[in-house]
Amino acid sequence: METEAAKMIGAGLAAIGVIGGGVGVGTVWGYYMNAVARNPSMEDKLRTPAFLGFALSEATSLFALVIALIILFT
Repeated sequence: METEAAKMIGAGLAAIGVIGGGVGVGTVWGYYMNAVARNPSMEDKLRTPAFLGFALSEATSLFALVIALIILFT
C-alpha cells in the first residue's frame, strides 16, 4: 500500500506544473492585449510571438500532465 501512496503523492507533485502553464498563458495574453491596446498598429507583428509564447506555455503544462499520468498509471 505504501507504493500506491507514493504514486499518488508523486503524481500530485508532478501535476503542480500545470499551474505554471495557466499562469504563463494568462501572462502572455495579458501582455499581448496591453500592447495592442497601447499601439493597435502593431497587432499583426505581435500576434506571432504571442501565439508562440502561448504554445510554449501550454506545452510545459501538457508535459507536466503527461508525467503525472505516467507516474499514476505505471
